[in-house]
Amino acid sequence: MTLRMSDTLFPTLYIPHGAGPCFFMDWTLGPANTWDKTEHWLANIHENLPSKPKAIVCISAHWENDAIKINSHPNPALYFDYYGFPSHTYELTYPAPGSPKLAESIQTLLAEAGINSELDDEHGFDHGTFVPLKVMFPKADIPVVQISLQRNLDPTFHIKMGNALQSLRKQGILILGSGISFHNMDILMRGKDTDNHSGTFNQWLNDACESPVEQRNTALSEWANAPSARQCHPREEHLLPLMVVAGSAGNDLGKNVFTDRVMGVTVSAYQFG
Repeated sequence: MTLRMSDTLFPTLYIPHGAGPCFFMDWTLGPANTWDKTEHWLANIHENLPSKPKAIVCISAHWENDAIKINSHPNPALYFDYYGFPSHTYELTYPAPGSPKLAESIQTLLAEAGINSELDDEHGFDHGTFVPLKVMFPKADIPVVQISLQRNLDPTFHIKMGNALQSLRKQGILILGSGISFHNMDILMRGKDTDNHSGTFNQWLNDACESPVEQRNTALSEWANAPSARQCHPREEHLLPLMVVAGSAGNDLGKNVFTDRVMGVTVSAYQFG
């Protein structure tokens, strides 16, 4: 795959990837249509992109390492890292190619920013990657490179990591953060956010992402001080992909592009640029 600079600057996106393989089964935790609105939005994301991406770089909430790892296999396998779902959901396919060349380019960009990373040809695509992409780009004909989070989950580090990748946007590459803006499993399983923690945090997150860049980065770096922050994210791995895509946006402003109400809570998606 040869990637060239273009006049088009791709946006970056932070998306809710749903719950396990929720888009590919009859949902039973609440109404059957719980994830329909999110699925419909994901399926139509392509309409708001400047063109078909030449490649996708996905930062998934479900991959953490001490050093950043970059999938470098030319044909990554799927990693079914969810449990207790119907048997057919372990037979899903998503044969999108990888891109060893792009993986090497990412490693170079990170090294230039002083960030240690390692190529990994074994991990494959976890469900934070293949489940939403199977909805978004079902033909699986776009090369995908998945990148891990850094295990210490430092938000400032992940903003810096994203900043190192922003030149990829000039090459027709979509930088995608896959997580969910609310991830307190106790509340999700109850299906009731009695104190509206998700709504409170969602409003703060909207304001943060839509602020001028310096203010945005400061707010996201200090997200744990936000109202209801820890009630929404007892552990922040599902929020951290947002920091990467915000960093990769450079000076481009962010906006809320989608909000849904699922399993009793509010979740949102954000686009930068």
